[in-house]
Amino acid sequence: MTTHTTERAIMRWLLSSTHVPDIARADWADGRPAILRTGGAYDAVRMPRELVLAAVGRTEPDEVNAVLADVLGGPVICQPGSWYYALVPTGTCETWRSPLAVVRGSGGWLGIPRTDRTEPTAVAAYWAVPVETVGRLCSADAVADLLDAGHRRVEAAP
Repeated sequence: MTTHTTERAIMRWLLSSTHVPDIARADWADGRPAILRTGGAYDAVRMPRELVLAAVGRTEPDEVNAVLADVLGGPVICQPGSWYYALVPTGTCETWRSPLAVVRGSGGWLGIPRTDRTEPTAVAAYWAVPVETVGRLCSADAVADLLDAGHRRVEAAP
């Protein structure tokens, strides 16, 4: 659980990638994700849903989210039905070598939900693993390992 002070610090950190934070705040106030740049405070690995579900061996959102929190150690956004986005350290885009996912780095954009959007929905992006601490990100190696495990399970399926 985050305090009000921590929540404000997290929002400032997420908004640090934009020169027009008022637009992002307005998007959040209207219930929309804010479209923010990657490559500043974080990069983002776009993980295919199929590989994530295969890797964790679960399909219920709460169970998937718990495994992701444990394995990846940082914030993850879910776009229901299609993608998960793991926030990883800046520069991951330059060193990423896995063909199983795309990394959005400098010059990329990502829809970032409001920090309190943590409940699974059918269509709207939400935090599968919320930001708990400013600067705490997923390990890029853990993300690559998760995707590799999911890929092996998908390939082995009958």
